[in-house]
Amino acid sequence: MLNTRSALIRGGLCILLSVLAACSDTGGGDGRPAPEVGYVVVQPSAVPVSVTLGGRTVAYETSEVRPQINGLIRRRLFTEGSVVRAGQPLYEIDASLYRAAVNQAEANLASARASADAAVARADRYQPLAEMEAIAQQDYTDAAAQARVARAGVAQNAAALDTARINLRYTTVTAPISGRIGRSLYTVGALVNASQQSPLAVIQRLDPIFVDMQQSSAELTSLRQALQRGEVTPGSTSVRLLLEDGSDYGVAGQVKFSDIAVDESTGTVTLRASFPNPQGLLLPGMFVKAVFDQAVEPRAFLVPQPALQRDFDGSAFVFVVTPDNKAQRRKVTAARTNGTNWVVTAGLNPGDKVITQGLGNNLRPDGEVRPVPASAPQNVSPPGRNGGGKPASGQAR
Repeated sequence: MLNTRSALIRGGLCILLSVLAACSDTGGGDGRPAPEVGYVVVQPSAVPVSVTLGGRTVAYETSEVRPQINGLIRRRLFTEGSVVRAGQPLYEIDASLYRAAVNQAEANLASARASADAAVARADRYQPLAEMEAIAQQDYTDAAAQARVARAGVAQNAAALDTARINLRYTTVTAPISGRIGRSLYTVGALVNASQQSPLAVIQRLDPIFVDMQQSSAELTSLRQALQRGEVTPGSTSVRLLLEDGSDYGVAGQVKFSDIAVDESTGTVTLRASFPNPQGLLLPGMFVKAVFDQAVEPRAFLVPQPALQRDFDGSAFVFVVTPDNKAQRRKVTAARTNGTNWVVTAGLNPGDKVITQGLGNNLRPDGEVRPVPASAPQNVSPPGRNGGGKPASGQAR
């Protein structure tokens, strides 16, 4: 009887040890099976450094229409808000006095030419007489001087005539540039003068149109230093524009230049871009956002956002699958995103298997895992198989 009882005890112990050994073989040593995780294989790629800057639209060209003479406005020759062409008449100023000045200058020029002809003829007659000593040499010298003075008088009166004609032409005020003209600040009958402070109207050329963007001088300095160190390469000059309502403008622009000075009041540098504006949708003074790739990181890793976690101190880390199918905690540097991915610039190696799925399945550093490619299809077993409906080995949890 004693021998039988001992044999039963030894048999029970063997069964118990077998069960414990089987449990230890299926998990990480705590009796639970190794969690199944999904992973992606990361490789370095060229990732653009995209920036979004606020800006204001600025007219490509702006010209103030101003009078260059004094007088009363007789007619306005344009429609407010319309498109005008360079040289197109805009205002007509009373030309009576200026037309009379032209007539007077023409008469003065004719008189000066007549006097000059007489003086030159007298000098020509005196020259041979002076050579024969028929007249005093001084008489010829005086006649020749009077002829030169008369010719100078002709030139002076010709210049006065040109001035009078220019002033007469200024009685028609023309458009200095082509563009859209605003409202008229002076009406018919208003007295204008060449030294007035306010213009008659303002013309703005809106196609193309400029967008002035403001970027922190610290960000720009950091970018230039990174370019010098070779950490990034120059990006594209193509710019995408977002309107005030958040919609896309739809037409790409080009960055033209960066200002050479920092605004002391704001600590920013102005960048200017040019955009086509054939429909006139963009008006000067509009607030917009410009999006463009200011640089390119040549060897960065794109990691799906769910894979990246952060410690209490804000540092970033991910889990990677080691060659022996263990989860390794890896600190990484990720300061920005690109679409749905984090841009990791340090901490990863080409070909690393970054865990993106199953991070909440009792995942522990250096713990065993069952890795499968991310988003692999799940084969759900019917109830009663593999432990009463539990996922079979190799299935995603």
